[in-house]
Amino acid sequence: MSFLSMFLYSFNTSQAGWYFMWVILAAGVVGLAIAIERIIYLGGKGTYHVDLFVQEVIGFIQKEDIPGAVKLVEKSGKNALGQVFKAALNEAGNGAERIRNSVDEATLRIIPQLEKRTGFLGTIGNIATLLGLMGTIYGLIIAFAAVGKPGIDPAEKSTLLAQGIAAAMNTTYLGLLIAIPSIALYTFCRSKTQNIIDQVDEYSLRLVNVLVERSYKTHKYHIAASQLKEGVGLHVTHNNIKIYTDNKLIKEISI
Repeated sequence: MSFLSMFLYSFNTSQAGWYFMWVILAAGVVGLAIAIERIIYLGGKGTYHVDLFVQEVIGFIQKEDIPGAVKLVEKSGKNALGQVFKAALNEAGNGAERIRNSVDEATLRIIPQLEKRTGFLGTIGNIATLLGLMGTIYGLIIAFAAVGKPGIDPAEKSTLLAQGIAAAMNTTYLGLLIAIPSIALYTFCRSKTQNIIDQVDEYSLRLVNVLVERSYKTHKYHIAASQLKEGVGLHVTHNNIKIYTDNKLIKEISI
């Protein structure tokens, strides 16, 4: 009987330690499902050619074409950096504090989604290792019990001893077979997640600086002397200035 056949036969309920085999296998199936979902999800959240993408967005801002920048960001899909950029651009005309707050809120909303379920891969790797170890101990207990049992037929003793050792080796093998890929996939997903978070932190700060600088630009407006009377009043909001003279609106400035 080949190794693969003997290994698969260890899942049979007639074999010692079969329940350890099925529990470890179930953990592996759950880990595989999580890994596939995370890889697909993180693949859609990354931004390719990020430098070019950011330069194009900033180019629209410098041309005072905020709607054009928003359209470009929307075309990028649902990637994490695009979502943060869109939040910032939607507040582009509402002052520096609103811009920064929108970026912080978007970042705090996105990061938990990026990290969601990834930690389970590391946990499954540890659980598979420990279950394999438990199966090993169980198999050794069976083997030692067979050796020390008095009055038992030598042929039966050999069978029990072989079953115990087989249970110990098979559970150990399956535990490691599940644990090693789980830990490797956990490391990959963590690295991918951190890379996306670093992109968001770096380039969102760059975008915020550009938008804040834009919001602080000096605007010069000229009002004819004939329009000015004895009393001049200003009504200032976060992005709007209204100039009154004799309770009459003579100029409205959007900044």
